[in-house]
Amino acid sequence: MPSGDTVSKWRIIVRRRRHRRGAALTDSVPCVTFNPETAAVVRALKPRDYIEVTGSFRCRVFGPSAAKIWRYEVEVSSARPYEAELAEPADPVGDGGAGTLAVLIPRQIPYLAPAV
Repeated sequence: MPSGDTVSKWRIIVRRRRHRRGAALTDSVPCVTFNPETAAVVRALKPRDYIEVTGSFRCRVFGPSAAKIWRYEVEVSSARPYEAELAEPADPVGDGGAGTLAVLIPRQIPYLAPAV
């Protein structure tokens, strides 16, 4: 960038449960960071490694006024490798092991703005 800052962009791929027809569904989450330390953590990861990111969800608007393009991305402030084997409980739900995937389900974020 003209200011000397470096921008790093990547995507996090989130696999969903298998679809009824047998195909695996995925979501692609675009991420961006201006922090060189965070970019180094991401560059050190291998494909299929788990990562935990902290940041802000942003909506970017590009283009001329007659043809705006809206893009959503996560502006990542910090990232670290996620050790899934350390976080898996033995059998939290008592469902014979299916509960181990519950650890990988994102936590809900409470709505922070007061209702008007």
